[in-house]
Amino acid sequence: MNEPSYDRWVFDLDGTLVDVEPSYIHDLIGRVGDRLGYPFTKHQAEALWHGFDGVRNDTLEAAGIDSERFWEVFHEEEDAQARAESTFLYDDASFVGEIDAPTVLVTHCQRYLTEPVLATLDIADWFDTVVCCTPETGWKPDPTPVERALAAAGARDGPGILVGDAVHDIGAAHNAGLDGAHIERHGHDRRGCCVVGEYRLERLDELSTLV
Repeated sequence: MNEPSYDRWVFDLDGTLVDVEPSYIHDLIGRVGDRLGYPFTKHQAEALWHGFDGVRNDTLEAAGIDSERFWEVFHEEEDAQARAESTFLYDDASFVGEIDAPTVLVTHCQRYLTEPVLATLDIADWFDTVVCCTPETGWKPDPTPVERALAAAGARDGPGILVGDAVHDIGAAHNAGLDGAHIERHGHDRRGCCVVGEYRLERLDELSTLV
């Protein structure tokens, strides 16, 4: 049987193509905890950052912390350039820059954070369009930001695939009529669930034969 090929490619950013050094996560959430009067453990910090154990706000609720206040303080404490300098590109992601088809990025990471990361890692030109989700665009698994990115890239039709590391990425893929590929960077046990798409990846470059 011939392997499928795809005319349209959608990628998530954090946890898929890039990640942040653990020291940055612990320092940032430690400072947030200091302001909120709560000593986050390393597990809690990483669960909040990576979305382990289901919904992030459930982790906050269990700690007795108002989620809106947490995220307000979190964004006040985070520095875009410091984050960019602490972000690394996964070594299995380099094939993405060689895809000769419309390739877009759809991320929950906000634009003021996304742009310095893409510039620092010199990967902005990998993507025809970048959509940073907002309340106006909707958030994955809502297909709207995915459809908006593909439309902007002139790629409304044809077989497509969305690659991400979270349940909402695979949900967005299916809601947008795309195949979904899940990359597990941390292990199912640590994540607290098993995410199932058309592809379950240990490395992104497993998809290179489908370009």
